[in-house]
Amino acid sequence: MKKHLSSIVKRSLLSVAIALSIGVTSQSFAARNNLPDLGTAAVNTLSMDREMQYGDIYMRVIRGQAPVLYDPLLAQYISELGSNLVAHADDVNTPFYFFMLQNDEINAFAFFGGHVAVHTGLFLYADSESEMASVLAHEITHVTQRHLARSMEAQSRNAPLTLAGVLGAILLTVAAPQAGMAALMGTQALSTQSRINFTRQNEQEADRIGMRVMVASGYDPEAASSFFGKLAAKYRYATKMPPMLLTHPIPESRVSEARDRASQYPSRHIAPNINFQLAKARIQVRFSSYSPEAALALFDEQLKKQNYAIKEAALYGRALALFRMQQYAEAEQIIDSLRKTDPDNLFYLDTKTDLLTMKKDYDQAIALLTEQRKYRPTSLVINTNLANCYLEAKQADKAIPILEQMMYDDKNNLLPIEMLNDAYRQLGDKAQEYYTNAQLRALRADYRGAIDQLNFSYREATGRPLLIARIEAQLRQFREAEELMKRFQN
Repeated sequence: MKKHLSSIVKRSLLSVAIALSIGVTSQSFAARNNLPDLGTAAVNTLSMDREMQYGDIYMRVIRGQAPVLYDPLLAQYISELGSNLVAHADDVNTPFYFFMLQNDEINAFAFFGGHVAVHTGLFLYADSESEMASVLAHEITHVTQRHLARSMEAQSRNAPLTLAGVLGAILLTVAAPQAGMAALMGTQALSTQSRINFTRQNEQEADRIGMRVMVASGYDPEAASSFFGKLAAKYRYATKMPPMLLTHPIPESRVSEARDRASQYPSRHIAPNINFQLAKARIQVRFSSYSPEAALALFDEQLKKQNYAIKEAALYGRALALFRMQQYAEAEQIIDSLRKTDPDNLFYLDTKTDLLTMKKDYDQAIALLTEQRKYRPTSLVINTNLANCYLEAKQADKAIPILEQMMYDDKNNLLPIEMLNDAYRQLGDKAQEYYTNAQLRALRADYRGAIDQLNFSYREATGRPLLIARIEAQLRQFREAEELMKRFQN
């Protein structure tokens, strides 16, 4: 499913950090030592309810200004990987939400309310699912140990700070480390040594507990040292460090500590994971700086030299590259061959339905997806593709119930709302089109725009009492949310 992705992958993550740093004062970067005990950490500064509230606000701003990636295959993969790790973590007090940013930089970060962001660039450098799991387990631990809240507690002891200033300052260094480091270097109130001490304590704790989570989840304990060791070696003499090395410094001692921790666990051989390798190939072809021709050459070289983790993933990458080059017949031949041995694989199914849609063979695509949906009725990939096929076939009325259920299941996902908006536009239902537009704007923190859309919807909803009641309820909610945003920024 590709039609609806490009319109919601926009802007740079740096804009998020700048927007969130409103109100930051020089005192925002005060000394960060005197780390509180976890049991009392951040109790005075930030309750769990507040943490969830601020996490929701940040996520809305990020949606509006960062290149959030809503590819259903990658979203489902990263969510399942993250959920498996969370299931083996202790001190989980919030729900978790994993999402991806289309950015070739090597980075991942976590923030309030269990939000964990992963750059697509991380897949370009990780060689195994265990290496990816080591990064996610580390970020999950930052959340479960409430490191951001503890940062606020430490900073608030040293200077009178506005809440927005503290939160913005912290997220500035997490989400856009170049900007954050520049701000830190220019701050007179900064105590360099205490900042380093505080960072080390957080990172060591995340390393230690994160490895425990990763190993309990069934991954290779040596993956953490191998991945960060590769990064440290690659960028040892570089003038421009990737974001992950700015937010997660990797001195030699840290790599050796990871090796020492890994040695305490039984050695474990983990076979290459097909879904990780397919996700990596998908990112290389569709969501990286590779041109279609360069991607095709990459996978041709892998297949020629047998230099791949899993041959099927290299073939899949080749098929995607051919698809991008509009060589549909050859791409379909590869996908059909792959589906013969693994007919239920969602990566292959997605590309097969894309190929059928390109040929306008909607009936076959719909039949294929409908059959698969019998066994996996909640699959994000199957439902997104099926709804898209109905929209392409000008059967918007059949897409709407699927999309409404998807919205109910995942209120963070903009893609079904955007598709629902298209469905109502196709049907000529202005009231519902404006209403869904309002939902999109609110999820991007544009409450003023959302309220305007609801007013348009209200004028079009004459004679529809249920919709009018929903509009009125949403107007009240969005006005309250708009006021909260204003207070948050002051």
